[in-house]
Amino acid sequence: MIFLAMLILGTIIGFVGAGGAGVTIALLVVGFHVPMHAALAVALASMIFTTLSGAYSHFREGEVVVKTGAVLGAGGMLGSFAGANVSLMLDEELVRYMTSYIMLLSAILLYLKVYQSDWLNSLFHFPDHLLEGKKLYIYGMLAGTINGFISGAFGIGAAAFIQLTLLIIFGVPLIQAIGTCMMVILPISVAGGLGYLLQGQLDFSIFLQTLAGQFIGAYLGAKLTHLAPRPVLKFSIVAMSTAGGVILLFGV
Repeated sequence: MIFLAMLILGTIIGFVGAGGAGVTIALLVVGFHVPMHAALAVALASMIFTTLSGAYSHFREGEVVVKTGAVLGAGGMLGSFAGANVSLMLDEELVRYMTSYIMLLSAILLYLKVYQSDWLNSLFHFPDHLLEGKKLYIYGMLAGTINGFISGAFGIGAAAFIQLTLLIIFGVPLIQAIGTCMMVILPISVAGGLGYLLQGQLDFSIFLQTLAGQFIGAYLGAKLTHLAPRPVLKFSIVAMSTAGGVILLFGV
């Protein structure tokens, strides 16, 4: 049943083009009563493989700022590993509610990015050049650690937060921000997944079913993306994160 559910979810992920870690957590916890920390472990471990191919594809297209991504990724690894260990010290119900709130905040950021981009551009000053020198390493390690901690503690990819950071602080252009974000999420997923694995929280049976279902489903869903009207895609991107947060918050 988990495999079939993840097959359907993977199809939606492939169709929308989003990571879906938050929805994976919500489905496992609410639909299959998987303990919260075990669900976080599965979501992070699954992201390793879903972001690997995406990051490689963006790299081949020249859509990754490698130096910036490497600095944020290094900070992200430290933050994610620490976040996983801190999360395990907290009550699972508290982690569940915190995860749902962060997913809803992510949905708001996605809404602003998709539907209110002009307002967002007027609100923030986006640098017209890449951040370099000492500031890159200081800001990069700090921003990477914070985003990594959020991802490791609450099991989400934090893509909306990372992309906004890349745009506002590091001056990465939008297209390259998407590719660089996937590069940053990869080491974050590895470190967070390792943190939960070392604490015995990763259920390999659930992980393999989740990974197989989403891998096959994402391939099928990606075939449908170009057939969908643009308004449907925009709505689906925001609705997916919103649905995950709401389900996790109010699901029994």
